[in-house]
Amino acid sequence: MTVSASKKAAHPPLNPLDKGVPGTISEVAIEAVGDRGWNLLREDIPLPAAVIKWDAMRHNREWMTSFLEDRGVDLAPHGKTTMSPSLFEMQLDDGAWAITVATAHQLQVARAFGYSRIFFANQLVGRSAIDYVVRELAKDPAFEFFCLVDDLSNVEALAAAARSAGLDRPMKILVELGYIGGRTGCRTVEQALTLARAMHASGSLALAGIEGFEGLLRGTSNAETLAQVESLLGSMVELAEKCASEQLFAEGTVLLSAGGSSFFDIVAARLSSAKLNRETRILLRSGCYITLDSVLYVYAMDAMRERDQALADAHGGLEPALEVWAYVQSRPETEKAIVGFGKRDTSYDDLPVALKWYRPNGSMPEPLPVPKRHFVTRLNDQHCHLSLPASSPLRVGDMIGFGISHPCLTFDKWRVIHLVDPSYRITGSIRTYF
Repeated sequence: MTVSASKKAAHPPLNPLDKGVPGTISEVAIEAVGDRGWNLLREDIPLPAAVIKWDAMRHNREWMTSFLEDRGVDLAPHGKTTMSPSLFEMQLDDGAWAITVATAHQLQVARAFGYSRIFFANQLVGRSAIDYVVRELAKDPAFEFFCLVDDLSNVEALAAAARSAGLDRPMKILVELGYIGGRTGCRTVEQALTLARAMHASGSLALAGIEGFEGLLRGTSNAETLAQVESLLGSMVELAEKCASEQLFAEGTVLLSAGGSSFFDIVAARLSSAKLNRETRILLRSGCYITLDSVLYVYAMDAMRERDQALADAHGGLEPALEVWAYVQSRPETEKAIVGFGKRDTSYDDLPVALKWYRPNGSMPEPLPVPKRHFVTRLNDQHCHLSLPASSPLRVGDMIGFGISHPCLTFDKWRVIHLVDPSYRITGSIRTYF
């Protein structure tokens, strides 16, 4: 996929209005951050600060590239995870087929930075959003756009908008198949087939494929969850084969897309079994793989290890790359410390994990693992309650690096995230656009 250099927006420079940026500077071009020689452990930046360990992220990128090549599938990483065009660029350099987004705002950001193939993993609803897409399709012949439908009224609205604009090419749509109790998506194969027939008959829409999302399925055990995932994917294959037999798909490659960051291995195997007698692209949409985390997706990788240990452990497996660092603000009780970060700085559907600590201006050559029995009990807006033993070495002014859970909801707390090497020297920074 190409990026239009003429359209590409410029990143604003870092300045003291950005969290995690020194107040002693005026501004620094984002391309020049690595030249400043900042080091987190030397206290060159204010805390809290979010950082990405470059070596771990590079490892994760290489792991995913190897997986895709081995399985013969493609990736359209979900941009909503990071909303960072700098990371999108890395993923495209790794061979990503497209960038996935889910809202009109995310789409506008992707277009502002010149991305020409976008998978909109949602229903395109509302006049403003539809008008924007139709306008972009009309003015840019190189723009490829794919979105989902699960309702006849949405099919009719999209078809009417395309006709009204006089588009010289049909809008590319995938029918979404869901499941009872889930989010969006048709609840039955027959309902989805009805929509596919309506699109085929519309004249202004093109049925480009079938889509589903299995990431929220949860059973009482890994085996039960896996059975639910297999059931949804089996229904997607059934729907795709019926659409193919009725010749409802438009010309070109048929897309079969699912696969967030939990079950992409199962998705790759199951969707590849579809017999369409057509050129088919299996499109995964994992976004969290690039940084992983220290809780939620570690559990997901443990579940993968149960079903395919060789895959989960291949090339060392995926590694947590995203951390939030903060100071010990107070040690008000012998078995409690207050750390200076909170819900405004990290995801909190699962509590952060204290990983390593460092005493600046002391004799520690590098951070040490946080001793056992140190754990987060709750978060306030800007304070973290850390339970610890009375013998804990931590004192006010010490620095703690925390692993987080659910990267999407940590990225969105930061406009600037620093990239660090193993010594926590800041080698660059990225911007996010939530």
